[in-house]
Amino acid sequence: MPQALLKDLKNRTVKALEHLKGTYAGVRTGRAHPALVEDIKVDYFGTVMPLKQLGTVNVPEPRQIVITIWDKTALKAVEKAIQASPLGINPRPDGETIRLTLPELTRERRTELTKLVNKYAEESKVATRNIRREVVDALKKLEKESKISEDDLKKFQKEVQDVTDDAIKKIDSVLAEKEKEIMDD
Repeated sequence: MPQALLKDLKNRTVKALEHLKGTYAGVRTGRAHPALVEDIKVDYFGTVMPLKQLGTVNVPEPRQIVITIWDKTALKAVEKAIQASPLGINPRPDGETIRLTLPELTRERRTELTKLVNKYAEESKVATRNIRREVVDALKKLEKESKISEDDLKKFQKEVQDVTDDAIKKIDSVLAEKEKEIMDD
């Protein structure tokens, strides 16, 4: 039973880290990346779809994204969705493609983005600590029900703390990498 709890802890902390990485992929750093636009929601004939289902997203240059739309009738809808998105970029339609040119980030904007990625990292750490608390509570319940001994409880609690510490180190590492990307561009 405690092994299943530890396995669940590891899986959930990995998911929290993957969620953070996915969130970071959508943070604009001045360098073009397909993840910036792939999940923009487009109203396509009354159905809301992510942009990646309507065309292909390519990055031919470090500051440019080219979106090739499969259905030309969706071009205007995609253009509107990009304008309405928080990216703050004006799309340039070109036949069946849309070009997005990312402007250079100002020092002020870089500072704002750094604060934002720090907030996301802190939320991920809080989620990881909440997972730890749930697992420790479950272990204490097992000990109370005499399913594990007090010594086993201490051993498992140390293991849970080690997994949590490792997950937080990984979060800090991903954060440092993203901060460097934001400030160095």
